Amino acid sequence: MQTEAQTRYARCLENSRRIRWDIDRDVIRGREFDLSGHFLPDGLSMVSRLPFLGAADARLLSQIQGRTYANIFGLVERWINAKVLELSREHWLGDQVALEALVGFSQEELKHQELFRRIERMMADAMPPGYTAVGRAEDVATLVLGKSSWAVLALTCNIELFTQVHYLESIQPDSSLSPLFKDVFLFHWKEESQHAILDELEWTRCDARLTPDERDRAVDDLIALVGAVDGLVTAQAAADVAYFGSVAAGPFRREQLGAVEESVRGAYRWQYILSGAQHPRFLKLLTGMITPAQVERVTAALAPLSR
Repeated sequence: MQTEAQTRYARCLENSRRIRWDIDRDVIRGREFDLSGHFLPDGLSMVSRLPFLGAADARLLSQIQGRTYANIFGLVERWINAKVLELSREHWLGDQVALEALVGFSQEELKHQELFRRIERMMADAMPPGYTAVGRAEDVATLVLGKSSWAVLALTCNIELFTQVHYLESIQPDSSLSPLFKDVFLFHWKEESQHAILDELEWTRCDARLTPDERDRAVDDLIALVGAVDGLVTAQAAADVAYFGSVAAGPFRREQLGAVEESVRGAYRWQYILSGAQHPRFLKLLTGMITPAQVERVTAALAPLSR
């Protein structure tokens, strides 16, 4: 008789087979980016908090944030794929359904990386020159994979869960967005829905093997990873606003550009950290694994990011 975990691995594998898609046939379909629409919805970009922006500049800022949004996913999926391949080794001689589900997960993450590389080239062709992506995928992956598997899986689960919320609550309902941009994240969401479940299964499996001291050190690793993500998105916010200031219609006073950077930094902290950390499923999983004192440490680390 199958355990609940085995049933969930099998269901993920079945769903993955059912919704499998192709970059050219299903997503791009011969299209280019049309800059007449927004890329990232206001629920994520928070552009409406900047009332001094004209319509064209508000749309431009949403497009810059959307470009970064795609690039960040391409970046994080480099370490996610490496970790999934590492974890699959533990199933080599065991549950073959779990192994196939994780191998499929890896193949989908490789496809996503290629999708986001393609999308970046297409956005670069459509948008004015001068955009800079701050992080290198290899460097970020090396830093993340240097931490404990528990912490890496916690961060990964956070990310996979917030992709669900972002698409369903913000991207999918917004009719003002570029149709191509929406389709990129529609198809991304379809596969990430399975990945979030596999992350949870692997995270809880990893947690069951830890001693209390190992888990306590892993909590420190998670806090360090949150700090690293914040450093990355803070630097990217500064780069994105510098690019915005150089290509926007404007003109803007120095204090206005400062307000744009503060808004974009807050939007990025929400997008890439807080929206996942506050997800009910993530909170239930995390607080079920760690002590109240450890929860307080994580909460204290997150508190400055919401100001």
